[in-house]
Amino acid sequence: MPSWTISELAGRFGLSRTTLLYYERIGLLPSAHRSSSGYRIYHQDDLERLEKIRLYRAAGLPLQDIAKLLEEPRSPRAAVLEQRLAELGREILALKAQQHLLAALLKDSGQEPAELPIDKQGWVAMLEQAGMNEAAMRRWHAAFERRAPQAHLEFLLALGIGAEEAEGIRRWAVADEVS
Repeated sequence: MPSWTISELAGRFGLSRTTLLYYERIGLLPSAHRSSSGYRIYHQDDLERLEKIRLYRAAGLPLQDIAKLLEEPRSPRAAVLEQRLAELGREILALKAQQHLLAALLKDSGQEPAELPIDKQGWVAMLEQAGMNEAAMRRWHAAFERRAPQAHLEFLLALGIGAEEAEGIRRWAVADEVS
């Protein structure tokens, strides 16, 4: 059976020895087996567990959530991942709002931003250039609203549209379908 020392395992994953020792101390990694000379030895199951830990860390999950997922991989998995996905959505919206604000501040100071974030006017202009009229845009919004209402709202907010106007667009998009 293949085995790795702590340095080999750390190198394989681009982590420090200290990180692996910390993971062991908090219980994310089980206590390593010891060689006859007292060195930590890791086996295939440790490697697979560390691969899961790295995957969850790459997804931005905190160590406490990773511990839950590793303890009970089936039951809380979807809830933990859904929660992280929702958190990311909120973070993205907040960053988009900051991006729009910074672009506006640059414009106010007389400087054009190197790259403007796509805003409502830019999006409408692109749709018009693609040959869409108001009726086609309404159908596009209505289809988006039907298929993914939360994603539609988040898209509108990411364009720098305020919450009240975004809700108005959503109502406008589906008004014909309701009547």
